[in-house]
Amino acid sequence: MSKLVLTVDDSKTMRDMLRAALTDAGYRVVQADDGQHGTEVLAANPEVDVIITDINMPRMDGYAFIEHVRHTTSSRTTPILVLTTESEPAKKQRAREAGATGWIVKPFDPRKLAAAVARVAP
Repeated sequence: MSKLVLTVDDSKTMRDMLRAALTDAGYRVVQADDGQHGTEVLAANPEVDVIITDINMPRMDGYAFIEHVRHTTSSRTTPILVLTTESEPAKKQRAREAGATGWIVKPFDPRKLAAAVARVAP
């Protein structure tokens, strides 16, 4: 069975692009529109293999979402890739400290995204 990826992004266009890129690469995809929704989707899908999250989102941003996953869910060891327009070293460091596995800057190349998911997927 193919790996399951949770994408968390407040942009519907970005979620659609992620779904297309990942399904074309053979992944199954579940989606959330912000960090709070991401916690709900993750609770309903504990078999998620990889999480891809944005940082700047309403209700619960990506940092808080990552910290929630790392400290309060059964998915604490699930790889988390940050996909964002942010590229500042301090923000990357903050994401690493929260528990992010890797960082990809938007816009993304679908092949590189799929390769990054394959590298971190258990």
